[in-house]
Amino acid sequence: MAGHEYRASIHWARGAAAFTDKRYSRAHTWRFDGGVEVPASSSPQVVRVPLSVEAAVDPEEALVAALSSCHMLWFLSLAAAGGWRVDDYSDDALGVMGRAAPARGVLGRALARARGHPAAAPPRAR
Repeated sequence: MAGHEYRASIHWARGAAAFTDKRYSRAHTWRFDGGVEVPASSSPQVVRVPLSVEAAVDPEEALVAALSSCHMLWFLSLAAAGGWRVDDYSDDALGVMGRAAPARGVLGRALARARGHPAAAPPRAR
């Protein structure tokens, strides 16, 4: 099987912060091969504002969104292969952070809460 490469460029700059006092901005940028730039930051639940940027995407949210997106694409491919036309799909995915050990956070659970709306049943085989 031929491999696929997926690339993302991450950029962060210290700015005027001292850094060694641990009071530096966690804001950074994700750049993808299609030209999309996404403002990113640590989660404000992990590192408080103003050192985190609440409006930016954090890695935990991005992981949950990626899992949800993969699940949706898989579902749509199965529906299309089965002759089902899907008019709408949405998912309010949820990721839950936990602790593996003291001070060791992990994404302990991811839950897809997907809703697909088929337009009609597939035609019957003759």
